[in-house]
Amino acid sequence: MSVCITTYYGLNKKRNTNRIMLLVLIATIPGLIAQYYLCGWGNLIQIFISISVALIAEAIILYLRHYPILNTLQDNSAILTAVLLGVSIPALSPWWVITISTLFAIIIAKQLYGGLGNNPFNPAMAAYIMLLISFPVQMTTWCSLYGMKNIQPSLSRTLEIIIHPKTQTNLIQTKTKSIDIDSITQATPLDHFKTSLHEGLTANQILARPIYNSMLIRTPSWQCINASFLLGGIFLLITRTIRWHIPLAFLTSLTICSSIGWFLSSDHLLPPAVHLFSGSTMLGAFFIATDPVTSATTNHGRLIYAALIGFLTWLIRSYGGYPDGLAFAVLLANMCVPIIDYYTKPRVYGHYSKRIL
Repeated sequence: MSVCITTYYGLNKKRNTNRIMLLVLIATIPGLIAQYYLCGWGNLIQIFISISVALIAEAIILYLRHYPILNTLQDNSAILTAVLLGVSIPALSPWWVITISTLFAIIIAKQLYGGLGNNPFNPAMAAYIMLLISFPVQMTTWCSLYGMKNIQPSLSRTLEIIIHPKTQTNLIQTKTKSIDIDSITQATPLDHFKTSLHEGLTANQILARPIYNSMLIRTPSWQCINASFLLGGIFLLITRTIRWHIPLAFLTSLTICSSIGWFLSSDHLLPPAVHLFSGSTMLGAFFIATDPVTSATTNHGRLIYAALIGFLTWLIRSYGGYPDGLAFAVLLANMCVPIIDYYTKPRVYGHYSKRIL
């Protein structure tokens, strides 16, 4: 597997799997800092829970399969999957949400197929979709990133909210008053836009509303998070941990599709800037779509694969039932990888095949 990943990234120096995974983990730090600054301790606690569950679950499966436990766990793939899940779910989600998703990612989406290198689908995105379908309320209740700096719950209060979601009073004490948890949770900009469209409003009317204006202009928190993951993605490109083909093709495809859609139907579709810096766009472009195991293996194939993800993401966001279609787009593209590789693999030099007419 180390050789496979090294070949994928095309590095001059041979890097083993655990070093590559470690560099990707380092690249998530700017995004984690942005999430902590804007939404408090929530996502860091989710990541801690997810890493603990991932390591325990993978160790048990490896033991049952009679595989070396310590050597396999040191590849950091389970930790990376846990981190991607931890940053993808709402910060104040109950503990059992991240636990169930991590178990699904490690046991079902990864180990059931034979472990790292054999899984056809991105484990983190497979688990995320399972959560989105099974627990839509918990997965769409994000803490409000707009003006949260003054009312962020403390570490102990955040732990209480996550571990005892039903038994606690759901109140955050501030200097002047007590605030209900429900009052600081709301939909993401993409979710709010889709809901408002169903209410009969046009895109221009939605963008002009004070709440949406606050989300995107006065307090551009989602833009900051996406910009932070973009910064981490640039680090991955500079260190040659990933190649440029997938991020560039994905972002270009999403930009072109959203620009055409905005030009043809500005009353019902979002402009390109909102698509690029809302939801999980940059996280998907640099950290999810670039998964070497589940993405295409040739340069031309990676361009097709990533362009397909960009198109499907825009299509689901614009016309589908879910506000952010990245996870669905990635899994659908994962299904297409075998045929993409088949038609883009280079012809062996000197090979001759005679077609029978």
